[in-house]
Amino acid sequence: MSLGLHLAVLAVLAGLQFVLPAFHQGMLARIMVMAAYATGYNLLLGYTGLMSLGHAMLFATGMYATGLSLLHLEAGALGALAAGVAASAVVSALVGLVALRTSGPSFLIVTMMLSQAFFLSALHFNELTQGDQGFIVSGFLPVAFAAPSVKYNLAFLVFAPCLLLSLALVRSPVGRVLVALRENEERTRLLGYNTFLYKLAALVVSGTMAGVAGSAYTLVFSYAGASFAGILYSIYPLLWTLLGGAGTLLGPLVGTLVMTYVVDVASGLTTAYLLVVGGALVLVVLVAPAGIMGAVRARWAPWLP
Repeated sequence: MSLGLHLAVLAVLAGLQFVLPAFHQGMLARIMVMAAYATGYNLLLGYTGLMSLGHAMLFATGMYATGLSLLHLEAGALGALAAGVAASAVVSALVGLVALRTSGPSFLIVTMMLSQAFFLSALHFNELTQGDQGFIVSGFLPVAFAAPSVKYNLAFLVFAPCLLLSLALVRSPVGRVLVALRENEERTRLLGYNTFLYKLAALVVSGTMAGVAGSAYTLVFSYAGASFAGILYSIYPLLWTLLGGAGTLLGPLVGTLVMTYVVDVASGLTTAYLLVVGGALVLVVLVAPAGIMGAVRARWAPWLP
């Protein structure tokens, strides 16, 4: 049943491009890319119980590896995407080897410090990264990439595998061990599982998904910049995941969709739109403390993964 639901959601997303106007196609393309990012984050927070404030580094690693490959190596789109995936996987593993020697708040602080060091490095090496100004890569991509339908389908082809991979992982024995880690790491260790390796694997998968999203962002929107490595882009996936429902597979998509459109609508109504956004978030938290999909699972669909 859960597989059918997730396939139906993907079918709806694939079909929306034929009925939505160009503006909303662009919005939904961005939402799908960022939802892929949040889906990876959810594997770490929602299923493994590790809260990171360093995922912007992994997102930006994919973004820069792809952008710089296009800019300096003249790699094709697929080669640049592969470079982003490989770079984010390697950086995720290195971060895990350092940060997973800590736990709880210490893990959060270490990941945030590493991410901030990456952000400051991106600003310092301005000649290479172009700093906050960033750089455009549209001239190194095929002309077809400028078409809204191509951007939409590329975003969909990034989000769909991330969602299905997460579903397969969560329903596998490995996913059960990750949930056990979230609930009681000490007891999981006493059962004979190497908890460090499982957490490292979760971080690598999560960070690689973040890198894939960053790579896709560069290809879809033809831009890479240091602002995406800042602390705000580590907070975003946390908010999207909590709003949609941590530990639910569709939560990151729902959270990203709701928050993106609330910000868009509120910013069109008032310059103090952050007050409106904050009020909406407080209301959702009061009504659904476990997030939107968490509330749906608790009240109507306990079978949701």
